[in-house]
Amino acid sequence: MGQQTLRIIRPEKKTVPDSRARPLALKQVERFPELRYMGSKRRLLPWIHETLETLDFETALDPFSGSNAVGYLIKAMDRRVIASDFLNMSATIGKALIKNNSAQLDGPAMKCLLAAPTNTHDFIEKTFSGVFYTPEDLRFLDRISGNLRQLDNSHQQALAMAALMRSCVKRQPRGVFTISGDLSKYDDGRRDLRLSIEEHFFEQVEAFNEAVFSNGRRNHATRSDVFKVETRGVDLVYLDPPYVPRADDNCYIKRYHFLEGLSCYWQGLDIDYSTKVRKIPKRFTPFSYRKQAVEAFEGLFQRFSKQKIVLSYSSNGYPDLDQLTDIMKKTKRDVRVFRRNHTYHFGTHSKVKRASVEEYLIVGQ
Repeated sequence: MGQQTLRIIRPEKKTVPDSRARPLALKQVERFPELRYMGSKRRLLPWIHETLETLDFETALDPFSGSNAVGYLIKAMDRRVIASDFLNMSATIGKALIKNNSAQLDGPAMKCLLAAPTNTHDFIEKTFSGVFYTPEDLRFLDRISGNLRQLDNSHQQALAMAALMRSCVKRQPRGVFTISGDLSKYDDGRRDLRLSIEEHFFEQVEAFNEAVFSNGRRNHATRSDVFKVETRGVDLVYLDPPYVPRADDNCYIKRYHFLEGLSCYWQGLDIDYSTKVRKIPKRFTPFSYRKQAVEAFEGLFQRFSKQKIVLSYSSNGYPDLDQLTDIMKKTKRDVRVFRRNHTYHFGTHSKVKRASVEEYLIVGQ
């Protein structure tokens, strides 16, 4: 590989810029409907934007798309984006806001969504009665889930489901589905807990409609494993894999199983009825296990040896920074590390757990 370089870049202290001087991409990102997603980089987007602006690329792959916040940023930067995730809920949001350049939920679409269903869909009401939400909320979820399949436009279908999922997150205390039953102790008076799913849905339809935009590119979104996703034409890869947890605390299915099931109406999923919250099976990823993580990163960097790599990672993850840079230098001559202090917020209640970490963007070329 020749002589390799490793540069550590720390952010300079800057004054807060006038909002009128913000780049157009960041102004567009202000419209992004954040999903209160574990590990979301939404609040880090200005910093990520700074780093991406220093790189020359036309097509970016985001194979751990999660909430799709970074993919949305890259789309707003007028680059072509391929968003992918092994979770269907993430792929659905990607289809709604990354792949979709123009479709919105207009009057005819809303009329279809809100119509009395011709067939009785009551799976959600039967399965989650006494677990999540009121009977009225559950019936509304069944109705929209059934009716959205009557829409001819797949982008409208994705928008409707994305709006429905965000409605569920807002209605649910802490935004996660690990708690159920009597949730009065979590009621801190927030407006979100007062609104019904239906009331939230109307607000979220408006939010997602406003977030739709075209960057003049043929963007794509799919559900796929990072080691199987197509790489043709890709010249930059943004990687944000799961971090090896200290305990079983970083599992997305554990927290968002209801949204994952809702995104496909639980078709093809096995529900564990012995669990109070009706869990579905955890999906395997080698990045969540200490014994497999190093080998997984070696394979990941090798797979994208021909592309520029931007790896988002944290000081509370494993492997550590030195190990990751050593692994990346096997395939990249120039490795730069951008660092920033950050505080993650888990949940929204007053006693929310906060984790102060150092965030890394490890750039390999």
